[in-house]
Amino acid sequence: MTRVWKWNRPVTVREVLEDLQRERSIAYTTVMTVLDNLHQKGWVRREAEGRAYRYEAVSTRAAYAAALMNEAWSQSDNPAAALVAFFGMMSEEQRQALQDAVRIVQGPETAQALEAARGRQSGEGGEPREERNPGSAGDTAGR
Repeated sequence: MTRVWKWNRPVTVREVLEDLQRERSIAYTTVMTVLDNLHQKGWVRREAEGRAYRYEAVSTRAAYAAALMNEAWSQSDNPAAALVAFFGMMSEEQRQALQDAVRIVQGPETAQALEAARGRQSGEGGEPREERNPGSAGDTAGR
Protein backbone atom coordinates (compact mmCIF):
# COMPACT_ATOMS: atom_id res chain seq x y z
CA MET A 1 0.00 0.00 0.00
CA THR A 2 2.86 2.37 0.73
CA ARG A 3 3.95 2.27 -2.91
CA VAL A 4 0.41 2.78 -4.21
CA TRP A 5 -0.11 5.76 -1.88
CA LYS A 6 3.32 7.17 -2.74
CA TRP A 7 2.49 7.56 -6.42
CA ASN A 8 -1.12 8.66 -5.83
CA ARG A 9 -2.15 7.27 -9.23
CA PRO A 10 -3.02 3.88 -10.70
CA VAL A 11 0.08 1.64 -10.82
CA THR A 12 0.97 -1.67 -12.45
CA VAL A 13 2.53 -4.69 -10.81
CA ARG A 14 5.65 -4.04 -12.91
CA GLU A 15 6.00 -0.46 -11.57
CA VAL A 16 5.69 -1.60 -7.97
CA LEU A 17 8.10 -4.48 -8.62
CA GLU A 18 10.76 -2.21 -10.14
CA ASP A 19 10.45 0.23 -7.25
CA LEU A 20 10.75 -2.52 -4.64
CA GLN A 21 13.70 -4.15 -6.43
CA ARG A 22 15.76 -1.02 -5.75
CA GLU A 23 15.77 -2.09 -2.09
CA ARG A 24 15.59 -5.89 -2.22
CA SER A 25 15.12 -8.89 -4.46
CA ILE A 26 11.46 -9.76 -4.91
CA ALA A 27 9.52 -11.83 -7.43
CA TYR A 28 6.91 -10.47 -9.82
CA THR A 29 4.43 -13.10 -8.62
CA THR A 30 4.87 -11.96 -5.01
CA VAL A 31 3.96 -8.36 -5.88
CA MET A 32 1.08 -9.57 -8.05
CA THR A 33 -0.26 -11.76 -5.22
CA VAL A 34 -0.04 -8.93 -2.67
CA LEU A 35 -1.84 -6.49 -4.97
CA ASP A 36 -4.49 -9.11 -5.71
CA ASN A 37 -4.96 -9.71 -1.97
CA LEU A 38 -5.31 -5.95 -1.42
CA HIS A 39 -7.94 -5.91 -4.17
CA GLN A 40 -9.83 -8.83 -2.59
CA LYS A 41 -9.82 -6.97 0.76
CA GLY A 42 -11.19 -3.83 -0.89
CA TRP A 43 -8.14 -1.64 -0.23
CA VAL A 44 -7.39 -1.12 -3.93
CA ARG A 45 -9.50 -1.14 -7.06
CA ARG A 46 -8.14 -2.33 -10.36
CA GLU A 47 -8.82 -1.71 -14.00
CA ALA A 48 -7.67 -3.91 -16.85
CA GLU A 49 -5.12 -2.41 -19.18
CA GLY A 50 -4.22 -4.86 -21.92
CA ARG A 51 -3.08 -8.08 -20.24
CA ALA A 52 -2.29 -6.31 -16.95
CA TYR A 53 -4.15 -4.38 -14.28
CA ARG A 54 -3.65 -0.89 -12.93
CA TYR A 55 -4.22 -0.71 -9.17
CA GLU A 56 -5.40 2.40 -7.32
CA ALA A 57 -5.92 3.00 -3.60
CA VAL A 58 -9.55 3.14 -2.51
CA SER A 59 -8.79 5.58 0.31
CA THR A 60 -5.97 7.84 1.40
CA ARG A 61 -3.28 6.78 3.81
CA ALA A 62 -4.75 9.22 6.37
CA ALA A 63 -8.22 7.67 6.03
CA TYR A 64 -6.73 4.20 6.43
CA ALA A 65 -4.83 5.25 9.58
CA ALA A 66 -8.00 6.84 10.96
CA ALA A 67 -9.96 3.64 10.33
CA LEU A 68 -7.30 1.60 12.16
CA MET A 69 -7.38 3.97 15.14
CA ASN A 70 -11.18 3.91 15.21
CA GLU A 71 -11.25 0.12 15.07
CA ALA A 72 -8.73 -0.21 17.91
CA TRP A 73 -10.54 2.39 20.01
CA SER A 74 -13.97 0.85 19.48
CA GLN A 75 -12.68 -2.54 20.67
CA SER A 76 -11.61 -1.13 24.03
CA ASP A 77 -13.70 -2.03 27.07
CA ASN A 78 -13.03 1.51 28.36
CA PRO A 79 -12.79 3.92 25.40
CA ALA A 80 -12.20 7.00 27.59
CA ALA A 81 -9.26 5.35 29.35
CA ALA A 82 -7.87 4.21 26.01
CA LEU A 83 -7.99 7.79 24.72
CA VAL A 84 -6.30 9.13 27.84
CA ALA A 85 -3.53 6.55 27.50
CA PHE A 86 -3.17 7.32 23.79
CA PHE A 87 -2.99 11.07 24.37
CA GLY A 88 -0.41 10.43 27.10
CA MET A 89 1.84 8.77 24.52
CA MET A 90 1.67 11.74 22.15
CA SER A 91 4.46 14.25 21.69
CA GLU A 92 3.68 17.94 22.11
CA GLU A 93 3.68 18.28 18.32
CA GLN A 94 1.16 15.45 18.00
CA ARG A 95 -1.09 17.00 20.68
CA GLN A 96 -1.00 20.31 18.79
CA ALA A 97 -1.95 18.49 15.57
CA LEU A 98 -4.84 16.88 17.48
CA GLN A 99 -6.03 20.25 18.74
CA ASP A 100 -5.85 21.65 15.22
CA ALA A 101 -7.86 18.68 13.89
CA VAL A 102 -10.53 19.15 16.58
CA ARG A 103 -10.84 22.83 15.62
CA ILE A 104 -11.33 21.86 11.98
CA VAL A 105 -14.00 19.28 12.81
CA GLN A 106 -15.83 21.60 15.18
CA GLY A 107 -15.93 24.51 12.74
CA PRO A 108 -15.03 28.15 13.32
CA GLU A 109 -17.97 29.09 15.56
CA THR A 110 -17.36 26.25 18.02
CA ALA A 111 -13.61 26.87 18.03
CA GLN A 112 -14.14 30.57 18.80
CA ALA A 113 -16.53 29.75 21.64
CA LEU A 114 -14.03 27.28 23.13
CA GLU A 115 -11.20 29.81 22.88
CA ALA A 116 -13.38 32.42 24.59
CA ALA A 117 -14.26 29.96 27.36
CA ARG A 118 -10.59 29.10 27.87
CA GLY A 119 -9.78 32.79 28.11
CA ARG A 120 -12.40 33.26 30.84
CA GLN A 121 -11.06 30.27 32.78
CA SER A 122 -7.50 31.58 32.72
CA GLY A 123 -8.56 35.04 33.88
CA GLU A 124 -8.13 36.84 30.58
CA GLY A 125 -10.39 39.75 29.72
CA GLY A 126 -10.82 40.89 33.32
CA GLU A 127 -13.49 38.32 34.04
CA PRO A 128 -13.46 36.16 37.18
CA ARG A 129 -11.24 33.12 36.99
CA GLU A 130 -12.78 29.71 37.60
CA GLU A 131 -11.56 28.28 40.90
CA ARG A 132 -10.73 24.61 41.26
CA ASN A 133 -9.84 22.56 44.26
CA PRO A 134 -6.41 20.93 44.11
CA GLY A 135 -6.78 17.25 43.31
CA SER A 136 -10.25 17.64 41.79
CA ALA A 137 -11.16 16.05 38.47
CA GLY A 138 -10.53 19.34 36.71
CA ASP A 139 -7.03 19.83 38.16
CA THR A 140 -4.41 19.54 35.42
CA ALA A 141 -1.37 20.80 37.34
CA GLY A 142 0.19 17.35 37.49
CA ARG A 143 -0.04 16.74 33.74
